Amino acid sequence: MKIAAKVVCLLVIAVVVYSLVYMSFIGQVRNRLQRPEDLEILRRLKRIEDQVYKIAKVIEVKNQEAVVEQKITKKKLYPQSPLFRSWGAELTEEEQMEAERQFQEFGYNAFLSNRLPLNRTIPDTRSIRCTVKIYPKDLPTISVILIYFNEALSVIKRAICSIIDKTPAHLLKEIVLVDDHSSNEDLQLALDEYIDRINKDNPGLIKKVRHKAQMGLAKARISGWEAATGQVIAILDAHIEVHLEWAEPLLARIKADRTVVVSPVFDNVLFDTLEVTEYTPSAHAFDWNLWCMYESFRPEWYKNNDPSVPGKSPSIMGILAADRQFLGEIGVLDEGMTIYGGENVELAIRVWLCGGSIEVVPCSKIAHIEREHKPYSPDLSKPMIRNALRVAEIWLDEYKSNVNIAWNLPLKNHGIDIGDVTERKKLREKLKCKPFKWYLENVYPLLDSWEDIIGYGVLKNDLQTVYCVDQGEVPGSVPVLYECHYYDPQHCYYTRNGEVYIGGIKSHTYNSNRCLMDPGSGNTPALHDCKNAKEKRLSIYWDFSQGNAIRNRNTNRCLEIGQGEDSYYRLIVQTCTGQKWTIQHVIKDF
Repeated sequence: MKIAAKVVCLLVIAVVVYSLVYMSFIGQVRNRLQRPEDLEILRRLKRIEDQVYKIAKVIEVKNQEAVVEQKITKKKLYPQSPLFRSWGAELTEEEQMEAERQFQEFGYNAFLSNRLPLNRTIPDTRSIRCTVKIYPKDLPTISVILIYFNEALSVIKRAICSIIDKTPAHLLKEIVLVDDHSSNEDLQLALDEYIDRINKDNPGLIKKVRHKAQMGLAKARISGWEAATGQVIAILDAHIEVHLEWAEPLLARIKADRTVVVSPVFDNVLFDTLEVTEYTPSAHAFDWNLWCMYESFRPEWYKNNDPSVPGKSPSIMGILAADRQFLGEIGVLDEGMTIYGGENVELAIRVWLCGGSIEVVPCSKIAHIEREHKPYSPDLSKPMIRNALRVAEIWLDEYKSNVNIAWNLPLKNHGIDIGDVTERKKLREKLKCKPFKWYLENVYPLLDSWEDIIGYGVLKNDLQTVYCVDQGEVPGSVPVLYECHYYDPQHCYYTRNGEVYIGGIKSHTYNSNRCLMDPGSGNTPALHDCKNAKEKRLSIYWDFSQGNAIRNRNTNRCLEIGQGEDSYYRLIVQTCTGQKWTIQHVIKDF
């Protein structure tokens, strides 16, 4: 304990000395141009800061271990729960039950959140170049909109606390809380009391909007936009903490160009330990299912060799900032989108096609809890499919069938009601938006157009229609015949040039699909990386028309099925015997 006390004392002295040196140096640097030697000193100070933070974490862990050692080891009640993989060994059985209950309710460690300070310190993960930037004094005001549905009260409080603490008072117009009809009692009286205490010292700083029914993310964001009065609105999830100087970089970029919609970089808050882990700046994008994903910036961003420079982004995730009036001019969000999924991609496509642009701003950082599961909608695929089809109908023009292909839906009569799209199509005409082809060519050329696909879905042989072609074991390269279940491993695609993809299809040009191949000897078909197979000139091209044989152009053998000695049917390649195949969906007759 004496050693620990000495370490703590030395740590405190180090922090004080570091702070004095840092503040003195920053004051000098901000009054002159950034010289290479200045940046080198900043890098060294940053390394000192990182080391101090690491020492503090070690002491914290050691103290926790000391406490744990004093407790009697308890039986693990939930050994399979993701929550307890690396956390909670010291909890009593009663505490474990409560922690697991809250974890299932919220998708993250609310039990731990309730025991952490609202104003806890999180590591500054910004680039050194960001810490010395100087922003204009006359930045626009910002309204911060927090969207939530049955969020943990302590998480919302911490988000509010961090925004107030780390946003300059003269810039923070208000915080607008939008409750999408939560049933959690804590989010009513207890949250109202917390808001009242803040508003007592800062009248009108926090507003609260509550929906009378659950209306989904898009409508919740619209409600926040309608209630906001700041020149800029920032739409955030409620399970976040903002970093130092998070707002200024966003506001400066919007001040320079009111038509740019910007996003901060999200650091990840682990769902179990609530520790913050750094995420490097990346662009935001999507696949043809319209699921969000991270993407590389354009090559020119990397050539700058400056990680503090904003980068163009094909899409935007749920956290964003925009000029409030500009967002209104282009239609805010599509309130016809339900529950969750696709609304951010819809906004991104509309911004790009209708006169704006999207950027990720690396000097703005937000720590975001990545839930282990989303309790408000166990099966997100249903609203996601519906929303994706709606986006396709309004914005994707001749490429809208790619959404059907991605979800393995028929082009017509899929039975999914996407709602009335009349007004959104009129908006597109009014804004004189560009065609989606322009977006593919100029904004996101990495998204494969899929123009060669002419058939997709499961592939069946007429001799045994209860079985489908399947990719087989992964890792592995042998396709098999398996009882039809219609999921991704059985999704096949036939292209205009004769390739047969098995086991799903990739949305991006930098990825490769797996092509059906006749190895030329033996009778077992194989799967091979399509790009590699083309380079090696392997036998991956097949002649096929709906309801007929699948014949390899090079070997003249056919893909067929045959019974083995065990009486089970298998996929084989052999001299053609007239077997016929049918693919589930056809785009163009072939």
